Amino acid sequence: MPTNPPIPLPVDQVIPDVLAALEDQGNAVLVAPPGSGKTTRVPPALLELPRLSGAVIVAQPRRVAVRLAAQRVAEEQGSPLGGRVGFSTRFETRRSSDTKVEFVTEGLLLRRIQEDPFLEGVGAVLLDEFHERSLAADMLLALARAVQREARPDLRIVVMSATLDPTPVADFLGPKTRILRAEGRTYPVELQFEKRSSTRPLPERVASAVRRGLGAELPSGSAILAFLPSVATVERCATLLSQGELPD
Repeated sequence: MPTNPPIPLPVDQVIPDVLAALEDQGNAVLVAPPGSGKTTRVPPALLELPRLSGAVIVAQPRRVAVRLAAQRVAEEQGSPLGGRVGFSTRFETRRSSDTKVEFVTEGLLLRRIQEDPFLEGVGAVLLDEFHERSLAADMLLALARAVQREARPDLRIVVMSATLDPTPVADFLGPKTRILRAEGRTYPVELQFEKRSSTRPLPERVASAVRRGLGAELPSGSAILAFLPSVATVERCATLLSQGELPD
């Protein structure tokens, strides 16, 4: 159990409706904007279902998202990563016999279904970020629905998305599938445009801009979000910021 209650998030208000929909119809489609908490709050909440027949498996499009989501949920649950909450990707696995919520890549879950068509030990399948649409995600939805319809009526299926039109997905999952929506939170954003430089490397320019932003008077709770095109530029920018002041 969590040692400290996590901060409230918008999706918390619709989780009881998600659980009720899964108990009544077995499936649900959740539309929630980025930052609402759907990825981290919904999967562990499904463990409260009284008739859940196994673990909760959450499919994500990318390996980085799998690992970070699992880490966050494990922190909120107050358990070590690989215990109650784990993850699996092609190159890394942190799970055990105690794992009840597991984050996986879409490709890995697709392979599991092919090897275990009845999804033994799985009580619920969550397809997250479904609006990104991929062949693997569409196949997972079709196969999970086939398993549920033909062999495992106890299997729960949840499709979660930020922007996808939920009606076609809900129709595919059954005529009584509920569409649930969570409201997001908005934050004021201030834009400042930097002078373009053709000679100074991008990591230096971004690091200088971040440094100036951190030195400005920002409202309480403010954050600076910087986007860079590659891991190498992110790491170079982080190194520059850790070294101290940068020239403009």
